[in-house]
Amino acid sequence: MKIFLKDQAKNFEKLLDEQVSRPTMTFNKNNLKEKTTTIDIITDLNLKQLNLSFLFDYQIFPSNILTYKAQWQRENREMRIGDTILQQAFIPPLRSFSQKITFGVRINSIINEESIKGFSYETIVGHVENGESTFTLEQNGQGLIFKIRTFSAPGNILTKLVGLVFTTPYQTYCTQRALENVKNQILDG
Repeated sequence: MKIFLKDQAKNFEKLLDEQVSRPTMTFNKNNLKEKTTTIDIITDLNLKQLNLSFLFDYQIFPSNILTYKAQWQRENREMRIGDTILQQAFIPPLRSFSQKITFGVRINSIINEESIKGFSYETIVGHVENGESTFTLEQNGQGLIFKIRTFSAPGNILTKLVGLVFTTPYQTYCTQRALENVKNQILDG
C-alpha cells in the first residue's frame, strides 16, 4: 500500500510492475469474514446475449472510487489466471480532493459456465484487506444477478484500528456503487 495526494495514473506502469513481483497474502477462508452482496437485473437478455467485456476488463467500480491498470491490458490480451491488477482507491470517493491509495490483487479464478460468468482475485502483500473477492453475473429465472462475494479481514494494523468506524462503512458504500454500476452497464449496453 502506498498513499499519495496526486492521482498516480501516469505512474501506473511502474506501480503495476511493483505489484506483479509481490506474492499474494496468505489466508485461510475459514478465518475470514464472508460477505455476499447482490443486485437483481431484470432483463429479457441472457448471458449468451450480453457483451461482458466490461466485466472481464474489471470495469466494475465507478472511476471516482477506483481506477486501475491490469496486466492483460498492458499486454493487449484477455484476462488470465495469475494476472495482476494495480488498484488506486480514492478516499473519500472524489478524484480531486482525496487520498490516493495504491495496492494490488491477483486473478486466481475465471468462471465461464453457461449460467454464471465472472472471476475472483486474491489480495497481494501490502493490500489494505487480506482475502479474496469474487465477481459473478448469474442467470436466474427472472433475469440476472450480479454478485460480489468476499472473504476478508483487515490487511494491516491501520485497517484493523479504523475498521468499524471507517473501513466497513466505506466498503459497503463502494460495493453498493459497484453493484449499481454493473447493473447500469448491462441495462444501457
